[in-house]
Amino acid sequence: MNTDVAGVGLTNPVLLASGILGSTGASLERAFRVGAGGVVTKSVGPREREGHPGPNVFVDDSEEYALNAVGLSNSSDAFTEEVEKVDGEGPTVVSVFGGTAEEFAEVARTFEPYADAFELNVSCPHAEGYGVAIGADPELTHRVTATVVDAVDVPVWVKMTPDVADVTEIGESAQEGGADAVVATNTLSAMAIDVESGHPILGNVHGGLSGSALKPVAVRCVYDLYEALDIPVVGVGGVSSPEDAVEYMLAGASAVEVGTAVWEGIEVLGEVAEGIEEYKQRKNLSHDEIVGRAHELAAKDPEGSDA
Repeated sequence: MNTDVAGVGLTNPVLLASGILGSTGASLERAFRVGAGGVVTKSVGPREREGHPGPNVFVDDSEEYALNAVGLSNSSDAFTEEVEKVDGEGPTVVSVFGGTAEEFAEVARTFEPYADAFELNVSCPHAEGYGVAIGADPELTHRVTATVVDAVDVPVWVKMTPDVADVTEIGESAQEGGADAVVATNTLSAMAIDVESGHPILGNVHGGLSGSALKPVAVRCVYDLYEALDIPVVGVGGVSSPEDAVEYMLAGASAVEVGTAVWEGIEVLGEVAEGIEEYKQRKNLSHDEIVGRAHELAAKDPEGSDA
């Protein structure tokens, strides 16, 4: 099941998504043990950051979505001790953020000895001055990407925000800046209000929407980016089953990341990977034949009778 994504050799196309259990070496090791093909760490920045006051996570009763406003809390340079613990366990993608291109590069240089790739978090929707403040601007996205690409000798992935009118414009800016792959998508800006008290539920008021409700938006982003770009796309958002993962792959994702679903049991990582393999065997299709197949079928038969 080995899969290569922009120079990163994954043991299978399923990764632990950033921000989910990725804050300690032990949790990253656990993800590998249950079958993840790679892991993405929690985002780390140029200086220690506490994040937003609670409540910072809300799961809807329907369990169709979750909101979070953690606020990029991280231990900065001290996190190298945790990432070092998983050296040799499997492909480790380090998620980094900063307020300027130079800060992104500074963090990347610090973590380069421990990273198989970097995922640039230019898309967090709930940290003022960071994330989407950069990732919604094509020029800033290009500048950050190019600066990090020049600073390190490992692949650079750029994580897209869905909070833009045209995600392909941002993707093209990342590609022109030298990105080796793009990741679609980060959470979608959202909020919830308690109807009894009238207060916003999250301490930060706004947060990021993840889970099944995000998937149709993120699948569309993957589909559009696959058509527009020449570099691989990694899909993320609402993957909780093999069918979800395959849907992303048909849209054009070379690999997928699993996030919110891990809260119900980390074993989902291995289950999704096994399910993808079963689908390949049942359909007699290779990994490369699945990736982007929906585009081929749509072009062949726009009415869908061949699908």
